[in-house]
Amino acid sequence: MSELPGDLLYTSEHEWLRKEEDGSITVGITEYAQAQLGDLVYIELPEVGAEVDEGGEMAVVESVKAASDVYAPVSGTVVEVNTALVDDPEKVNSDPYGEGWMVRLEPSGEGTGEAMDPDAYQELLDELES
Repeated sequence: MSELPGDLLYTSEHEWLRKEEDGSITVGITEYAQAQLGDLVYIELPEVGAEVDEGGEMAVVESVKAASDVYAPVSGTVVEVNTALVDDPEKVNSDPYGEGWMVRLEPSGEGTGEAMDPDAYQELLDELES
């Protein structure tokens, strides 16, 4: 497992989020999540303009091993989706914190929900691996 990016926040469901300068929040799944799933073969992303609720299903990823929901870390409106993932879902495996981002949200409230800083998320990962 590589070093967790320090500029991101993380959820207990293994999504990451980054607060952008314009106030939007970019969301993807963590390296841990993509490693657990294996090679991704399909990603279902929400429509731009869709409303999502914190903790609610936002997207679906399917791998050769399993299908898994991706949950919204905050409530808000989908303002952009990474359409490149539709034809190339493997970007999530090869670059989960970069080109593998999934959705950009305009949050409906302040804050970042129940997100953890990198140290707290690393503690969660350490517990899962023990």
